[in-house]
Amino acid sequence: MNESDALLILNAIPQLRNADIHRLVQYYGSAQKVLAIGSQALIADQAVSPGSAAAIAQFPHEAFLKNEETLIRQGSIKILTINDADYPLPLRAIADAPVVLYVRGQVPENMSLAIGIVGSRQASFYGITIAQQFAARLAEAGLTIVSGMARGIDAAAHHGALHAKRTGANTVAILGCGLSQIYPLENAKLYEEVANKGALISEFPMKTPPLAYNFPRRNRIISGLSLGVIVVEAAARSGALITADCALEQGREVYAVPGKVDSPTSKGVHNLIKQGAKLVSCVDDILEDLRPLLLAGLNSLEESPNTVAIAQISTKILSETELLVYNAISDRPVHIDELADRCDTDPLDTNAVLLRLELKHFIKQLPGKLFVRQ
Repeated sequence: MNESDALLILNAIPQLRNADIHRLVQYYGSAQKVLAIGSQALIADQAVSPGSAAAIAQFPHEAFLKNEETLIRQGSIKILTINDADYPLPLRAIADAPVVLYVRGQVPENMSLAIGIVGSRQASFYGITIAQQFAARLAEAGLTIVSGMARGIDAAAHHGALHAKRTGANTVAILGCGLSQIYPLENAKLYEEVANKGALISEFPMKTPPLAYNFPRRNRIISGLSLGVIVVEAAARSGALITADCALEQGREVYAVPGKVDSPTSKGVHNLIKQGAKLVSCVDDILEDLRPLLLAGLNSLEESPNTVAIAQISTKILSETELLVYNAISDRPVHIDELADRCDTDPLDTNAVLLRLELKHFIKQLPGKLFVRQ
């Protein structure tokens, strides 16, 4: 049994929280030693409660691992543990980081550029439309869309990202059940689309059913992976508000899309705004607010084109639209509205392209929404 196997076993013991596992591993030096130490030693060391110590000893280690590994292999699942280099850095930083992640599909290479979109399961046509539009625009700007695969706003966010103009892995679904389960069943087709074009992620063992108390745990992962969380429609006691609370606790931004004043699914969103969440009415509001956070991660992105001959700039480096906008910019500052006119593009689309060019070090923004080449 290796360390990853031992973490899989500890993660599957219902009586243990992530905080317990982190503490045990830190105290004994490894998950393997925790499983080998014995319940009496665990109790003597006051490492866990007697009930938890008994649960560790009585759990069917080998039988569970054998069955789990079969399901993992059959489902083409990748296991990421907290010790792995490719475990998402933003999630590693939260207080209750999952010790194990089950992954089906391809996690986007740069999860530091991710935003969560959550909201009501009983979403209105307005809410679904907004969630799809925001997700598509943000995905086109180069962000990864994170949501929870629930019906309503979550599903709309995944759909919007999947149908964005940019290709590649750009959406991640965090599940409140194991990856062997599809919940809700109406999202079965979406489940497969996300697995093929993005990633499905769960911290729960493969056969874990979608129990109610799993979803608040799922919500902290949605916010933990994201720079911020956008709430699109939420009733006064919506689960989306739990995600917003998690985001605040984790130091993430919270954005709220206002709705109709007499709509029950707007009450939670409007309460968030009253409590200080940032009101957003368009994608541009979010991109402008996130720009400093996005640009802070430049070192992990492409080299500056100053090290590349301009003649080498091609569609392998820039998309056709990015190249069009880049060619309209020179060493003389030019305003975003003038760029939109020159390129005959929608101002919102232009802003998304400009952000991508800025992230790739091709241009920089000056005060007043002016842009110049780097």
